[in-house]
Amino acid sequence: MAPVAEYEAACLPELLPLYYRRLFPFSQYHRWLSYGGVTKNYFQNREFSFTLKDDIYVRYQSFSNQNELEKEIQKMNPYKIDIGAVYSHRPNQHNTVKSGTFQALEKELVFDIDMTDYDDVRRCCSSADICTKCWILMTIAIRIIDRALREDFGFRHLLWVYSGRRGVHCWVCDEAARKLSVAARSAVAEYLTLVKGGEETVKKVQLSDPVHPFIKESLAVVRRYFTDYALVGQDIMGSKESMDKVVALVPDDILAALQAEKNPTKRWEKLKVIVQQKQASSKKSYYTEEEIMLQYCYPRLDVNVSKGVNHLLKSPFSVHPKTGRISVPIDLRELGQFNPFDVPTIRSVFGIFSDYKRTSLAKYVKLFDQFVEEMERSRKGELLRRTDLQKDF
Repeated sequence: MAPVAEYEAACLPELLPLYYRRLFPFSQYHRWLSYGGVTKNYFQNREFSFTLKDDIYVRYQSFSNQNELEKEIQKMNPYKIDIGAVYSHRPNQHNTVKSGTFQALEKELVFDIDMTDYDDVRRCCSSADICTKCWILMTIAIRIIDRALREDFGFRHLLWVYSGRRGVHCWVCDEAARKLSVAARSAVAEYLTLVKGGEETVKKVQLSDPVHPFIKESLAVVRRYFTDYALVGQDIMGSKESMDKVVALVPDDILAALQAEKNPTKRWEKLKVIVQQKQASSKKSYYTEEEIMLQYCYPRLDVNVSKGVNHLLKSPFSVHPKTGRISVPIDLRELGQFNPFDVPTIRSVFGIFSDYKRTSLAKYVKLFDQFVEEMERSRKGELLRRTDLQKDF
């Protein structure tokens, strides 16, 4: 586990007011969640929730405009901000609305990938701890999920955000994604789910003929990282304990030959050769190698987060109270270089500076700004296209 830069939660009451007053990107944040005023009261009907000092949790916050949001956040100085759905009525008035009429209407399609869900396939860390060895799993997850959402589903506006501690979040912001029903969100999440079963399930990936093109695409990504992550970083063919986990996924008729090989580095190659030989002499398809690779490296989604329209998710640019790290957007053009331990902390961004443009937060705010601008350009282009179509009729 890499050391966390010196940080104490005790500094939050002192630093959060400064952060929200000087550095939080309220302008871009409001532009993002307003979506160009796509429908009346879209921003006003959005739920925010705040976690305050001593874990006081305040739900159903909502604001008329950027100024109101800014003032309230600067007054409350939340330790954590969560974003919820756009409702039929203003969330802060939900108690005054007739029972049953207060409904979650829209929200971004979101994905939450948490390192704790990989504890059975990582030896370097466990629980909330992470290091650069197991962070490769997040890189793989982003590459696989991002490709699928763009190419298989046609979504364009994806905001990937580091959670501030042990995982990543994806916000799919396309209009079509925001309008998806619970059933449709579930279908997308299920499509992206390959690793199934809890702790008691030994073999969590089962492939069959024909292998879906999405799985083939995902395997192409996993192959790029498998040696570095699993064979070298986690040494899965090394110790008896880790070897036993792999062996449990191998059919009995392959097991004997594999155990005869004492050199851990050659075991994996031997496994591949045996599977290929069996494949060549049998009508039955063997996907042992691919199933092991996917079990160790394939993204593990918290499906419940993606399914619910009213599910809250931690906001970008929120500060993680346990690490002090800021939940910053991830630049996919530099994904291979992203290191969670280099992310600005609430302590590191303060010095003599009075605005984000002169701090380590600047490049992340710029990235967020570019994301919002691209969405705005796309929306204007779509409006022009619709206007032209109406003229044609």
